Amino acid sequence: MKPSKHLLGALSLSAALVLGMSACNGGGGGDTSSSSLSSATSSASSSSATVVSEADKKAFLRGYAHVALLSYEDALLGAKALQSALAAFTANPTEVTLASAKAAWIEAREAYSPSEIFRLSGGPIDAEEGWVAEAYGALEGQINAWPLDEAMIDYTLDADGARTAGNIIDTAGSFTPSGGEAVDVSAISVDALSALNENGGEANVATGYHAIEFLLWGQDQDYDNFVADTITHGQTTAGQRPLSDYTTDANAQRRKAYLNAAAAKLVDDLERVAGAWRTTREGNTGRYRAAFLGELTGAEASDNIATDAALKAIFGGMGVFLKSELANERIAVAVLTPSEEDEHSCFSDNTHRDILLNFQGFTNVMRNQYPAGTALQSAKPMGELVKAFTQAQLSDLVAQITAHVNAIDATAKSSQHFDYQVRPTEFSLDSGVARQNIIDAKNKMRQLGDMMVSVAADFGISLSEEDVTDAEETVVE
Repeated sequence: MKPSKHLLGALSLSAALVLGMSACNGGGGGDTSSSSLSSATSSASSSSATVVSEADKKAFLRGYAHVALLSYEDALLGAKALQSALAAFTANPTEVTLASAKAAWIEAREAYSPSEIFRLSGGPIDAEEGWVAEAYGALEGQINAWPLDEAMIDYTLDADGARTAGNIIDTAGSFTPSGGEAVDVSAISVDALSALNENGGEANVATGYHAIEFLLWGQDQDYDNFVADTITHGQTTAGQRPLSDYTTDANAQRRKAYLNAAAAKLVDDLERVAGAWRTTREGNTGRYRAAFLGELTGAEASDNIATDAALKAIFGGMGVFLKSELANERIAVAVLTPSEEDEHSCFSDNTHRDILLNFQGFTNVMRNQYPAGTALQSAKPMGELVKAFTQAQLSDLVAQITAHVNAIDATAKSSQHFDYQVRPTEFSLDSGVARQNIIDAKNKMRQLGDMMVSVAADFGISLSEEDVTDAEETVVE
């Protein structure tokens, strides 16, 4: 991950942003995106008077903390269910238990993806400095790092069907990742995988959802987007890892050990993050929530986060996530390339759900709801606290983006996965209709990211367009 440290000075915390160096062993880049909201609109909103009372600010923070807790607790439950399914599969690898493990991974992603809106705000998921980082460990890179060089984990096949070697799975002894330091993988364990994750480079991913995804699905072989090959599976078929990799293959036991170790780590990491937001206090459990709401006392009181500092971190973080991470790195890069190698969940072809649910996380916070459609009573929704003009802009953009992401989802389910939807018009299955819908979604998301400057202004918080744009996002030509 490329760290972004242009934001959150008020919190003395830094934000980390996963940027696309390569995705599933592919290249990075970005598609041409729309311009931000007009500078006149941003300037006018930024200079306007605060409309949100101190009481409503604090209530909003309580609502935000509640949505965060519910989101991470569900993510933790999903990870535990995945761990159980993987244990059942590795104990008795059959086509049925493999299918159940894959289904559990999908459900775990459904639970985790909305929580990504809480990234980049100096919180327990990815704070890189200060007591928050020391207490919680900035675990996002262990949980959800991507893109990954899958050839570091296990064998891959090129367009001619040639099989690679020299990976964690087939190495008995010391393994040295590209550009990194050697780690003993004689026994595949939580400690070994943790030591290998991002060891030597951002693409050297060894843990988290996507490492597990690759071990379940294998590569999604669709090289004939541009060149003919003999191993293509088609626009609605994901990776097809053979069951024999877990039964008769010489490294079957090591793959089983890898799955179980990765699942154990995922559960442990999410337990720590979810614990940070809990209402009970024991050690670091509940400590961040208390500091976030200014409720720490005694010797810990100095760790409390001022209301306006917390708000600045939230609005800046949501802006960066929408604009630089979701719109740019996860969507624009894939459109520019375009290839299945540059999509988020490329092995399972689940990227359409990642996009929809990442955006749902934003609407959950905006509307103070969880799960989606279920309003919480802890505070007025953010979208109702801001000025009528800001509210109208928010509502319009959210409605447009919702239509776009729903179309991406529906198309993936009915006719072509995300990797086919991003293909150029001359290679597309629908004269570029799906591709244009994705581009429109990306452009509107970038506008919505810029809108967080106006939202912040209505809360009496000063943000600039620079604050909601990661300085190291992939350059868009």
